[in-house]
Amino acid sequence: MGHGHNHAHHDHTHGANKKTLTIAFFIIATYMIVEAIGGLLTNSLALLSDAGHMLSDAVSLGVGVLAFKFGEKIADYSRTYGYRRFEILAAVFNGVTLILISIFIVIEAIERFISPPEIASVGMLGIAIVGLAVNVLVAWILMRGGDTHDNLNMRAAFLHVIGDMLGSVAAIVAALSIMFLGWGWMDPVASIIVAIIILNSGYRVTKDAIHVLMEGVPSNVNIDEIISLFSNTPGIIGIHDLHVWSITSGQNALSCHAVVDEHLTLKETQKILRKIEHELLHLGIAHMTVQIEDADHVHEDSVLCKIQGNQHHHHHHHH
Repeated sequence: MGHGHNHAHHDHTHGANKKTLTIAFFIIATYMIVEAIGGLLTNSLALLSDAGHMLSDAVSLGVGVLAFKFGEKIADYSRTYGYRRFEILAAVFNGVTLILISIFIVIEAIERFISPPEIASVGMLGIAIVGLAVNVLVAWILMRGGDTHDNLNMRAAFLHVIGDMLGSVAAIVAALSIMFLGWGWMDPVASIIVAIIILNSGYRVTKDAIHVLMEGVPSNVNIDEIISLFSNTPGIIGIHDLHVWSITSGQNALSCHAVVDEHLTLKETQKILRKIEHELLHLGIAHMTVQIEDADHVHEDSVLCKIQGNQHHHHHHHH
């Protein structure tokens, strides 16, 4: 009964994740507007770029909330995975948006190096300090209420907020430099630092999400462990056509063909499969589909043939 427990836990974190993201979304969206207006009034690009980062944040959090909402819809016949894949598309969208924002900031910063504008540094400092406090608060809320370790959406949201914190710190440093040292160029420098942070997180989120869309093997799954689990199970002669992929972050699926000793009854085979299914939960796989075959069925290109071919030749190699 490991299954029921697993799902109950998943639903609990799912609800907590959604609530946490919703709160974070409202706080960030509100402060982003404040910071954007502040950036325009004080004429600070560092504040504007931090606000730009917060905008992408608010978008990603909003999309995260929507993804969880859609994810709750039950699978129907046209979308057999429910709406879980929406989360992944959302992550791609978010990642690409981040990359675009960072490019805009850099272009604007270069213009400012050439002709530096006047900056109201005291106002800039105040807004940046409040911004830092807001980000610390949101980061704390996310850490406490959500699963920032395993869920791609939650992790993306958390990374954004950390990036925001660094952005606010950069703006604070820039404001102090302008106030005490008269270094006007610190403003575009700070905004370029923020742009690099944004570019980095955008690239990482996009890369991870595209890996899932391309049905790549999930990063937390070890294929060798899975193959040895099957081949070390008594009664199973070999496996082939093995596929492992992610439905959405944190939900992995496996399908394969298993070659089974023909003396086994159906009941015994079922028992073996149930045991394997349980073991697979520990290896990070929640959905298993196995097609049973007897030894005469083995294909030439099976995964295990390739592995064992060098040790001892299968009976079907000499036709």
